[in-house]
Amino acid sequence: MIYTVPFIIILVLLFIVLFFFSRTIDKRIWVAILISLVLTPLVYYYVLYPLINIFSDYHHEKYFDAEAWESSPAFRYEMAQDLEQSDTLIGKTKTEVSTMLGKPEWFSWNDAIKANDPNFWNYNLGIKPGAFNENQECIKITFKNNIAQSLEHYQLELEFNE
Repeated sequence: MIYTVPFIIILVLLFIVLFFFSRTIDKRIWVAILISLVLTPLVYYYVLYPLINIFSDYHHEKYFDAEAWESSPAFRYEMAQDLEQSDTLIGKTKTEVSTMLGKPEWFSWNDAIKANDPNFWNYNLGIKPGAFNENQECIKITFKNNIAQSLEHYQLELEFNE
């Protein structure tokens, strides 16, 4: 386990709250300390930690891996930041990008030609975990003269059919 400053602060605050709560049960300090020491890890791991995971949108981040991209499309959002920051795709041809990411899932609309433009490739990254997340993560790769020029990360609102 990694002990970080926020983790220690949360445990200390939780201990203090449990100490004052246990003082309402028994006025003896040694009993209150004992109850607090026993309850602090239990309350943290079985109450507070699950709530933190439900309501925060933190997720693991991974380095880009073409095999994982292809085999687990629902977890592509874990590789998105590395893909954007490393400029892995910038300067690659359409063939090279297609080899790395697979065929594009859809083309973006271009108002100039009034059609879907094959120079704007889109890929679905999946849905980030979180209780109130209603957006689907996507990336758009823009090509100019068959060379990848830019990568844009955006979100689409999820729509459910009734």
